[in-house]
Amino acid sequence: MNRLASLVPVFLAVAPLLASAGEFDIRVIDAKTQLPLAARMHLKDSRGKPVKPPKTIYWHDHFIIPGTVGLSLRPGTYTFELECGPEYKLRTGHFAIERSATDNTTVEMVRFVDMKSEGWWSGDLHVHRPVEDIELLMKAEDLHVAPLITWWNKTNLWESQPLPHPATIKFDTDRYYNLLAGEDERGGGALLFFNLNEPLDIAGASKEYPSSLEFLKAAKAAGDRVHVDAEKPFWWDFPAWVASGQIDSVGIAHNHLQRNGLLKNEAWGRARDMKLYPDPSGIGRYTLDIYYHLLNCGLRIPPSAGSASGVLPNPVGYNRVYVHCGDEFDYDQWFAGLKAGRVVITNGPMLRPLVNGKLPGHVFTADAGETVTLDIGLSLSLREKVDYLEIVQNGKVVHEVRLDQFAQDGGKLPPLKFDQSGWMLVRAVTNHPETFRFAMTGPYYVEIGYEKRISKASAQFFLDWVYDRARQIQLEDGAEQAAVMAYHRAARDYWQKLVDSANAE
Repeated sequence: MNRLASLVPVFLAVAPLLASAGEFDIRVIDAKTQLPLAARMHLKDSRGKPVKPPKTIYWHDHFIIPGTVGLSLRPGTYTFELECGPEYKLRTGHFAIERSATDNTTVEMVRFVDMKSEGWWSGDLHVHRPVEDIELLMKAEDLHVAPLITWWNKTNLWESQPLPHPATIKFDTDRYYNLLAGEDERGGGALLFFNLNEPLDIAGASKEYPSSLEFLKAAKAAGDRVHVDAEKPFWWDFPAWVASGQIDSVGIAHNHLQRNGLLKNEAWGRARDMKLYPDPSGIGRYTLDIYYHLLNCGLRIPPSAGSASGVLPNPVGYNRVYVHCGDEFDYDQWFAGLKAGRVVITNGPMLRPLVNGKLPGHVFTADAGETVTLDIGLSLSLREKVDYLEIVQNGKVVHEVRLDQFAQDGGKLPPLKFDQSGWMLVRAVTNHPETFRFAMTGPYYVEIGYEKRISKASAQFFLDWVYDRARQIQLEDGAEQAAVMAYHRAARDYWQKLVDSANAE
């Protein structure tokens, strides 16, 4: 069913305030329950500059309203946007403060989709906000899982204090955060570590030594509960990480995709061809194409999402991954579902897929010579314009379905046939002019004759990448050079073997 939610303007009539400053109280409630609701406000003055009210949790261009807030503001006109995560309608409006007085208003937030009621639970894998703020931030963004990065490179918040016990905190009946998530962010890119019992000793690492794969190996040796996320797929060491077999997910809705714009470069990652991937959508589509090459190699690493709030401008949960846990949701089950690929990633549209009645990550099998037909069901909720739903098969868009046709067909997409092994997913891209705002289901897999499809071109894509990366590494210490290069030789051999065993172009 297609439920379109439009922007709803709010016009606040404010009594005159003090000539120097005035107090304006705002109360935010859920329109259905009439209960107080934490929310995020983006407030701008008449010049379009963000306003930072005192005594609020503020980041970059927004602050948190914990149900109610008193704003001390200078006389003038103000515009605002009010959000409580992507499942509520965006509220926009303006008000004017003229002379001495105080006033208050109540703003109702309207939920237009309830993902958790359908078994989908939200998380953000890249959060750098203060520990003391995280509970209110998660409430304001309607976020259910947020591992908090408290150690990375030379920073370790636990260096001079006891490790937290327990490290995973439950609050507000169904929200969880963990206090021991970490990040190794150096020359080859960034790895995110979750569910370790203690931080890795990475403070002494240089840009290239020891290899990030040393820490990856150490983390995975700590137990099956540990989850390691490749924070973006265009990081230089990504093919080597994948070759190790130790990556549990990869960030596709990542922090270069931002609420009000883009980080338009690949930092210390493999740069895109700007002619093939021009701005503003280029960095998002480049990310997707790398991921599709990965799937074309027969690899089944699920997509994830992270916002890097606290480092980059995003609010917490702007890029988020929904994991289907059904009614039996807790922190460990969420990570198990993520690893199994029962996911949807988004920074905008809300997708809930069922293909032949199955969730993402499912593998459909058939004997050699048989055909698999997939009936694609999809629930869709929007608050921004999307022209098409796209069905991607083996890395290529095979169907573009207009939303009016989708609605006429009762939320059904064209069936998809496989007479050879492969994979498919559904994505929706908005028309936002300044950023790449999209949603994508996790992939579904098909095995005909019980073998995976391995594309020679995609395997060669990563093999060439490994050679390019290896040429960058020039360490003065011979033993260090040899230790780092050993991982890249292993990666070379891995991708060469896939090239040699490919069964598709």
